[in-house]
Amino acid sequence: MPTAEPREIHLTIPVAPEMEIAATAQVAALGEWMELGRDKIDEVKMAVVEACINAFEHSGTLDHKVELKFRVATEGEAGDAGGARTFLEVDVLDNGHGFDPARVSAPQIGEKLRAPHKRGWGLRIIRSLMDDVRIVSGERGTMIVMRKYR
Repeated sequence: MPTAEPREIHLTIPVAPEMEIAATAQVAALGEWMELGRDKIDEVKMAVVEACINAFEHSGTLDHKVELKFRVATEGEAGDAGGARTFLEVDVLDNGHGFDPARVSAPQIGEKLRAPHKRGWGLRIIRSLMDDVRIVSGERGTMIVMRKYR
């Protein structure tokens, strides 16, 4: 990684088929720049796809846009007990109606396999792929903040 200064990219994508793939290009570029392993880059890409698709399908955003912020930064100091840790953080923000994350029930595999609608795994997938996930949601929309450490 050439510098320890934080790097940040902002991207606005329309709610449209396949636009989540445009977001994954930023993950790949920043992941390679920060020397994040290929497996970790792929995990972040999959989490970003899931977060974008959730925003597309569930947000009800009136402006038909999803905003993303990609950030590479380091927390802590090299001399600290935990040391300095470099991470890639992605924020996915919609201006939709919001939801209560505590009310989202975990999908049950048996029920999903029998159901005609197999979706509903997005938040579980995101949480399993990323090191830290925070969801802030309310009347003005939802922001999912996802972090992967190098």
